[in-house]
Amino acid sequence: MNKAITATALAAALLTGGTTTATGLYKDVQLNVDGRSERVGAFALTVADLLASRGITINAGDVVRPALNSPVTDGATVEVQYSKPVTLNVDGTPLTIVTTAATLDRVLAATSVPEIEAAWLSVSPSTPLPRAGLTVTVSTPKQVQLKVAGKSAELTTTATTVAGLLAEQGLTLATTDRLRPASSTTVTEGQQIVLDRVVVKSKTKTEPVKFKTVQKNNSSLWKGESRIVASGKVGKARRTYTLTLVNGELTKRVVASETVLTKPVAQVIEVGTKVSANGVGINLARAAMWDRIARCESGGNWSINTGNGYYGGLQFNLASWNSNGGRDFAAYPHHASRAQQITVANRYYAKAGTSPWTCA
Repeated sequence: MNKAITATALAAALLTGGTTTATGLYKDVQLNVDGRSERVGAFALTVADLLASRGITINAGDVVRPALNSPVTDGATVEVQYSKPVTLNVDGTPLTIVTTAATLDRVLAATSVPEIEAAWLSVSPSTPLPRAGLTVTVSTPKQVQLKVAGKSAELTTTATTVAGLLAEQGLTLATTDRLRPASSTTVTEGQQIVLDRVVVKSKTKTEPVKFKTVQKNNSSLWKGESRIVASGKVGKARRTYTLTLVNGELTKRVVASETVLTKPVAQVIEVGTKVSANGVGINLARAAMWDRIARCESGGNWSINTGNGYYGGLQFNLASWNSNGGRDFAAYPHHASRAQQITVANRYYAKAGTSPWTCA
């Protein structure tokens, strides 16, 4: 039915029945369209005539009560419920429902989505449903772990993204902070979100500058011996560091600038290259043990000559001194240095252990 039909019906009535009949065609009815109710008047024989007079078209799936071909009576109530597609994007999964409900909350009440009543919706539940339909983003409650500055907490959230979760918790990001995963990431059940608070700052200090050590060979010193011929001197420098602190702990320190205030002076050491005929130099193995034995044998006096046929800190007699290569260094033990006496003692030790020394 349409307006043309209504007009035709009215014209026929006027021709056959006159004004009285036409007046009888006029109906005063209560019209309820998708929950919006109003009192309307119209010349109509049927419900279809009434709706056509109001410019209301009916599509497949729409519900009309009484039916379109039903006679319309004065004082009647006519109800129209439009069929509308509603798409619920539930945690990223679309669910499309065709409904004649007038508002979104009725659709939600009829769904089987778990915890829908506690979910976050992109529009208000009381939103009227337009005839063209509606798409709604739905985020159901999820359990997540949020770790901020090293401290963890278990949370229930309906935020759709990590950025939304942070905003929900009243957390803001500094430009240096580190967030995992990215703020645009969709929140999922059981997700772990980590926010590290990062502070970058500068610090200036005056610090010592270590000196270098330069070695020079000296053929008059035995191999294994050395001596300092020029002492090194520590310098000074003013250094500015860039410090990176993650959750309050220093994780990185970089020298941003340096000004040398006093240059260091290198230390010069001469190292011996002299060896015996069999290619052996100084051997200071077990030096602590030999020092202990020397304290017992000679009071730690490496140049002592007791006059009883025993010499030096380890109290060699000439026979044991000579048989273990002591003459590589000196004719008598007490004329040899501590290092040289220990070297000969190690040669003797290789043959007899510590048994030749009573103090051992």
